[in-house]
Parts: sequence; C-alpha cells; structure tokens
Amino acid sequence: MLLKVLIIIICILYIVRYVFKLLLPAIFRTVINNAQQQHAGQQQNYQQTKRPDERVKVDYIPEGQKGKVPDSEGEFVDYEEIK
Repeated sequence: MLLKVLIIIICILYIVRYVFKLLLPAIFRTVINNAQQQHAGQQQNYQQTKRPDERVKVDYIPEGQKGKVPDSEGEFVDYEEIK
C-alpha cells in the first residue's frame, strides 16, 4: 500500500515537472511581450504629449541690461596663466 502511494506521488511529480517545462517558457514569453507592449505604449504617449518646440524665446531685453552682467552674478577673479 505504501509503495503504491509512493509510486503515484513520484509519477505525479514527474508529470507536473514535464508540464511546467512545456508551459513555463510560453508563460514567460507572453509576460515579456505584454511588458514590452506596455513600455512601447508609454513611450508613444510621452512622445505625443511632448511639446514640439522647447526652445526659450526672449522677446524683450531692457535697454540698461544689454551686454551688462549684473552684480548678483558674482565677481571676476584675475588669474595668471602659467606655462
């Protein structure tokens, strides 16, 4: 009786192992394909929502500011080049 149960359990384990060998690659393949499709969809949504022109346009520069660096930008430090 105990030998029969042991043989049945071993047979069931081998069958389950064989089935998993067949099904697991297919399951992984579908999961990976779904993840790739979601990623591609997210990239497409990002590209569609991206503004077409992201350059900064300056329409007005005050007269006193042209070519002048404000004092708040820091101070110039003299340096000597050594050769």
